[in-house]
Amino acid sequence: MRQHVNPLSQFFQLPLSLPSKSILFRDSHYPIHLDIGSAKGEFLIELALKYPKWNFLGLEIREPLVALSEIKRKKLELQNLKFLFCNVNVSLDEWLSDLNHGQLKRVSIQFPDPWFKRKHFKRRVVQTSLINSIARSMSKDGELFIQSDIFKLIKTMTDVIDNSSYFDRKKLNGLQWLDKNPYAVCTDRELFVLKKNLPIYRAIYIRNRRLSID
Repeated sequence: MRQHVNPLSQFFQLPLSLPSKSILFRDSHYPIHLDIGSAKGEFLIELALKYPKWNFLGLEIREPLVALSEIKRKKLELQNLKFLFCNVNVSLDEWLSDLNHGQLKRVSIQFPDPWFKRKHFKRRVVQTSLINSIARSMSKDGELFIQSDIFKLIKTMTDVIDNSSYFDRKKLNGLQWLDKNPYAVCTDRELFVLKKNLPIYRAIYIRNRRLSID
């Protein structure tokens, strides 16, 4: 069951100063994979174990899940991974601006809270301002991966990204939706949906040459 928090409530609108990359990671020059909505952290933990010369940052608005993820990370003594609590639409832009241009190589947004009611759409994580912030920090060929089991939600996500014009959608074998996770690692939610034999809608975008000026 999804446990929603309202990102527009006063508490979550307070900007947080996130630690710099040099504080977060032992080898801060490595390329970065940012996972927005990292939940219990299993996805990034597995990737961090597989790719020691990448840095991974999981951002999550549900603070108890961040604490749980950090316990797991510390037990494994992973120095190329960190989980932080924040509202990305409030606190991420400043952190991204401190990165070397092009160091942000991958961003994943997986199974975000759907907020079904139209009046709550502004609570959804994928907003134009967020996509523009990501685009500013990515050089050409950076990856933006999204997935959801809710078609109406993924459609609004792709619309926002397409309208930004900073990313080109990658189609494999002419298919609009990817049939597999390109990183070969599943989130807990992904495994749950797959076990129920329900559809998952996946798309991957590549940062194009257009300069971000927004």
